[in-house]
Amino acid sequence: MKTFLFECVQKKDNPGNWGKFLVGLTDHEWAMQSQVDTLSQPRSILGARGWSPTDILVLDIETCEGAIFSPSGFAPADLVKHRIWVCPLFEHFLTWLYAQLEPMDPAGWVAWFETVPKVVELPDAPFELRGYRRPGRRARRSTLNAD
Repeated sequence: MKTFLFECVQKKDNPGNWGKFLVGLTDHEWAMQSQVDTLSQPRSILGARGWSPTDILVLDIETCEGAIFSPSGFAPADLVKHRIWVCPLFEHFLTWLYAQLEPMDPAGWVAWFETVPKVVELPDAPFELRGYRRPGRRARRSTLNAD
């Protein structure tokens, strides 16, 4: 996995909130085949779990929580789905990142990540005193392990 660190503020000269994020792009992991699921024909562990080569890992460095996202998604709904605890700038950074990557050919993503400035200004993001976890939907109890 290739990883890139970003810092986000509302404005560089008046930071307000300060977000710190790690973004990961899968690389050689796509070639890894399951050593356990041998009943079906060999396949990528990631692909068999429904991942796409264009999915990205985004981790909030401050909260130590993150998830796998599709850049063609909608950041507010994705945060409801994953229910991760994030800093106030996470949703705004995710929205910004989606807007950069979605129209781009994924073949050019690594080069873009290597050259784009690593401090992102998000002037439309409101100042907040603390991070949050979206309420989301309640997880259903698995019936596999039920007594």
